[in-house]
Amino acid sequence: MTEPSIIVDRVTSDAEGLEALATLRIRIFREWPYLYEGDAAHEEEYLRAFLASDRATLVRARIGEEPVGIATASPLAGQPDSLVAPLVAAGIDVARSFYFGESVLLPAYHGRGIGHLFFDAREAAARDAGADFAIFCGVVRQEDDPRRPADARDLAPFWRKRGYAPIEGALCEMSWKEIGGSEKVSHPMQFWMRAL
Repeated sequence: MTEPSIIVDRVTSDAEGLEALATLRIRIFREWPYLYEGDAAHEEEYLRAFLASDRATLVRARIGEEPVGIATASPLAGQPDSLVAPLVAAGIDVARSFYFGESVLLPAYHGRGIGHLFFDAREAAARDAGADFAIFCGVVRQEDDPRRPADARDLAPFWRKRGYAPIEGALCEMSWKEIGGSEKVSHPMQFWMRAL
């Protein structure tokens, strides 16, 4: 029996399975390193607002109509000040930069080149929008965190292979409820960047 084909395409409207994409985000973000206690209504609202921008890019990997991964990107200038301010302080030209939001994929589909396709699509969108730099941030977790699975993957080698490097001293804080928690917890996020 042959394995079903994985299709990587761009989502252009909120009519294209937003509920399934929101559910997928929650499912993946519940895992290490995010440990996110998601809310479907919030996730759908986030995605709908994201798709309202004509310069934003939302790429999904799917089998049939079932999403297995999602990646986003949009101009850095349109991001909240809490995300932009540390980059301005680090000397980053916000007007020339594109921000890559999440890039998440169900574990069963890791190692098939989909992560590269996600980066390729977002980098192309950034160049098409006239950006010279691509920037994203990743959550910083302690190496000795007892919740870290034994088989946890360090994504830094993949990011470095793609040409990204950490921006020295550039961190922001993002808050979310962790699994089983009742209050939002602040998490340090390290910025990474590459020239396009």
